[in-house]
Amino acid sequence: MSESITPEELVERVEEASDKRFTRRVALITCIYALILAVCALGGSNAAKEMMMSQQQVANQWAHYQAKSIREHFYRVERLMIEARLLESGQGMNEAARAKYEETLRLVQDESSRFNQEKKEIEDRARHLEIHRDVSMKRDPYFDYGEVLLQLAIVLASVSILSSSRRVLAVSFLAGVLGAGLTINGFCLLVDIPFLN
Repeated sequence: MSESITPEELVERVEEASDKRFTRRVALITCIYALILAVCALGGSNAAKEMMMSQQQVANQWAHYQAKSIREHFYRVERLMIEARLLESGQGMNEAARAKYEETLRLVQDESSRFNQEKKEIEDRARHLEIHRDVSMKRDPYFDYGEVLLQLAIVLASVSILSSSRRVLAVSFLAGVLGAGLTINGFCLLVDIPFLN
């Protein structure tokens, strides 16, 4: 015996099957949002860590630079004092003492030059680290806003299932695409969005 189905039951079964298909599709889309959100959160976390580590390294380099500057200044003052002593004594200075002062003067000048050179190398490293820090600072907001949009997309997708609303799903999709775009831009910095920086 075959089961007879009334038209109302047929419509109900078709609607139920349609609802299941819609729910499955939205669930799949939500999983994709969650996957992109995980990548976005990882990128944001790494950008924040890199920014903080670079800032610490920059501060260390500039402190090292300042220490070298102080030492260079010390040798510069020492050189001036030796030169003044040599001028003050003039030709009446003992030859051995004069030779010792001149030898010390050369050593002081060499040390001053060495600190000046080291200071330049430290400055170059500090500037390089500042660039790295600044790039990380540029990336961070894209990940932050990308996370927000992706979380919003997940919530809206859930609401679309509960309400069976394709319009809410469309808004969810728009938020998801924008969130994914911001995530990609956070990694690649393809587009500079002024109000995010």
